[in-house]
Amino acid sequence: MNEQLILDLAQPEPPTFANFVAGANREALAALAALASGTSRDAGLLLWGAHGAGKSHLLDACAGAARALGRPVVRCASPRELPVDDAIAPSTLLVVDTVDSADAHAQARLFTLINRLAAVQGQWIAAAARPPARLALREDLRTRLALGLVLELVPLADADKPQALAAYARERGFHLADDVIEYLLAHGRRDMTSLVAALAALDRRSLAIKRSVTVPLLREWMQGDLGLPQ
Repeated sequence: MNEQLILDLAQPEPPTFANFVAGANREALAALAALASGTSRDAGLLLWGAHGAGKSHLLDACAGAARALGRPVVRCASPRELPVDDAIAPSTLLVVDTVDSADAHAQARLFTLINRLAAVQGQWIAAAARPPARLALREDLRTRLALGLVLELVPLADADKPQALAAYARERGFHLADDVIEYLLAHGRRDMTSLVAALAALDRRSLAIKRSVTVPLLREWMQGDLGLPQ
């Protein structure tokens, strides 16, 4: 089994704001955290950006943060999962991924639910690949989505990933040497979700055996400690 596949087996931690590498997206993170906590005055937020930027991670983080505060949450991985009942509890946070995939029925449901949320002091967070004006949705729904905050999530450029990974390691309380970062970028998947999952797994392993995160430890973890063929 090659190193690429072994690194793919690093189990990601539950998505949170803390294990998302923000890069140039700190404004979006702050706005999402405020909505999740109920301290934002905005009716909702549309988060848009390219595939792999981390939209689903942040939607899960929002739902988890809101639930931890005791807030009612409806989390939909796609518009097909929207509830059919209009009975929405007060202060509910509706979190919907890939709104741009909604068919005519789901668009009608989402429009109705957004209006219902406004009546019960609830809020919504949605994700899409494009801003509202470029979404192939019915006009009244696009208008509703545009009335909330509209923020772009920008993927980290490859040149920014070493610095971002080093900063993530510092926040977790360990040092990540340049050669470890180079090794991860050379042998693992290059999307930030996979890279952060690998770092978190390495950190857990280093704490368990009381060794620093180094390239030798990384090699041992991949080739021996996982119990997989070399």
